[in-house]
Amino acid sequence: KQFASARQLAAALGLVPAQAGTGGKVCLLGISKRGDPYLRTRLVHGARAAVNAVLQYDKSDARSRWVRRIVQERGYHRAVVAWANKTRGSHGPC
Repeated sequence: KQFASARQLAAALGLVPAQAGTGGKVCLLGISKRGDPYLRTRLVHGARAAVNAVLQYDKSDARSRWVRRIVQERGYHRAVVAWANKTRGSHGPC
């Protein structure tokens, strides 16, 4: 209830790219280091375990296919952060 959207929660945790721009054109920067480092670390470690499980076991559900596609297109570490971002509010108080 403290955030207007899930994107604002992710930005507060430092899981989404920082945004900069003028005149309506938005430039996405790198993942910020703002927010709660302990919580962000836990989310990324959990996501790393989940991505490893998807890659180790041949799962075929929708999220597993999504993870494999992200790993191929963007790389392992970006897939881990993408998973952390995707699951950021699943079990939290917000």
